[in-house]
Amino acid sequence: MNQLSDRINNLATSATLAMAAKARELRAEGKDIIGLSLGEPDFDTPDFIKEAAIEAVNQNYNSYTPVDGYVDLKNAIITKFKRDNNLTYTLPQIVVSTGAKQALYNIASVMLNEGDEVILPCPYWVSYSDIIKLNDGVPVEVKTSIENDFKMTAAQLEAAITPKTKMIWYSSPCNPSGSVYSKEELRALADVLQKHPNIYVVSDEIYEHINFKGGHFSMAEFDDMYDRTVTINGVSKAFAMTGWRIGYIGAPDWIARACNKIQGQVTSGANCIAQRAVITALEAPASCVKYMVDEFKVRRKLILDLLGEIEGFKSNEPEGAFYVFPNISAYFGKTIKGKEINNASDFSLFLLEEALVATVTGEAFGNPDCIRISYAASQDEIKEAIKRIKTALS
Repeated sequence: MNQLSDRINNLATSATLAMAAKARELRAEGKDIIGLSLGEPDFDTPDFIKEAAIEAVNQNYNSYTPVDGYVDLKNAIITKFKRDNNLTYTLPQIVVSTGAKQALYNIASVMLNEGDEVILPCPYWVSYSDIIKLNDGVPVEVKTSIENDFKMTAAQLEAAITPKTKMIWYSSPCNPSGSVYSKEELRALADVLQKHPNIYVVSDEIYEHINFKGGHFSMAEFDDMYDRTVTINGVSKAFAMTGWRIGYIGAPDWIARACNKIQGQVTSGANCIAQRAVITALEAPASCVKYMVDEFKVRRKLILDLLGEIEGFKSNEPEGAFYVFPNISAYFGKTIKGKEINNASDFSLFLLEEALVATVTGEAFGNPDCIRISYAASQDEIKEAIKRIKTALS
């Protein structure tokens, strides 16, 4: 008898984690799987950050931490926001969480009531929709196109707003498309929002430093949007610290206090050693991780050139993050090696089983015509993966 809650029974499994688990199963069976599914840099955490963690252990940091983070870490975050984003926050406006995903969940929990609508430009990060649903909200998907670099226009935003609209969530640089909103594009969206003063924005900037176009702009930089924007960030991507699990927000103080309140009942404060290491990471200039960004840029060109040789793949050039999001709908309705390809999920599974390459279906990101391919892998792995894909489809 299934006595689990309706909430968990209706919850989708994270597609990225599910594909990673499937890949691990096949590896355990002896299959040589190339994983291009997870959004995880393949670099080691920089030594100067690891040394800070070791020093924290030696200094006997082992006690419960403040729910919203150590004060000196919050000060480092305040300095980072001012230095990198021209945003001025105070201590009560900062909350440190166990990863940016918890920060997003906190926001949904404290902002959404049953039936509140949240606009999601598609494609969106895989967990946005289910986090919103878990908190009784209603995701409203706004379809974008590869021709527009998967970015929502002001007209599309205006058309999606209803009396029930409470929030807009987006990421820039975007996971999964790599799209980066310019200052002008964000200003156009902000102009629409000026007509609707009760709508709030979540700006997910976790890929901020992995930006190939130069110049990152935050919605909260606009004076008329500062009090209506929650800026999400963390150290997972830029500093190759995915497993350290530290994310944070800068927000209006009443929202931050609410996030602090709910976090105090769920997880309390984030890991003490990780917090000490993150102070060191954030105090360092962004140039200290430029070598990773430079390598990602090289890999971007490599994978786009290789995908361009495969008939049926339609790609744009992403401006940030470390993903490509090609449209593969040309294969829908075809049978390849006895397998019917009716959607992106079928295609992604075909690549795993026949090419031994793990990708993620675009359906999980709100776009059923595409797949996400991570190029957070070595150049040799990328070359071999695309070679396998090309062979499997030929």
